[in-house]
Amino acid sequence: MYSERFDLETLAMTKSAYKGTVAYARAKRAQTLLTRKWNEDFSNLGISAHLVHPGWADTPGVDESLPVFSTLMGPLLRSPAQGVDTLVWLATTDASSRQAGLLWLDRSPRPMHKLRRTKLTKVEEETAIEALHHWCTEQIARALGTESSAP
Repeated sequence: MYSERFDLETLAMTKSAYKGTVAYARAKRAQTLLTRKWNEDFSNLGISAHLVHPGWADTPGVDESLPVFSTLMGPLLRSPAQGVDTLVWLATTDASSRQAGLLWLDRSPRPMHKLRRTKLTKVEEETAIEALHHWCTEQIARALGTESSAP
C-alpha cells in the first residue's frame, strides 16, 4: 500500500499485465478510501471500519506469492495467530476508545502514507472515494447478476 497512489484506472489489471504485489498494494490503497466512505455512511448506526495490517505472517498466500521472501524470512514471520491479534483486539475492545478509519498494526495506529507521492489532495480524494464507491457497486451488481439495464 505504501508504494501505490490510488488510481481507479489502474486498480483492475489485465491478466497479461498482472503483478501480484502491485495488485495487492493497489487494493490496499483502495481500502483506505473505502474505509473512509464506510465510516461516513455507517457511523450513525454505531458501525466503524478500520484497516488492519497483520505484519508479515507465515501464510499460504505469502508462501505462494513471495516464495523467496517466505523462505529467507521464514523464521522471522509471524504465526497466523500473531497476525490476527490486532484484528481480534479491535473487534473485542470498546469502540469509543479509538478513532475509526485508522490503519492498525500491533494494536497501534500507523500512518496511511509513507511517501508524499501516494497522497491525494482533498479534492482528488473526495472524487476518488465517490468513483471507487460507484465502481465497487457496479462490480458487485455484475457479480450478482443484478446490474441495471438503465442508461
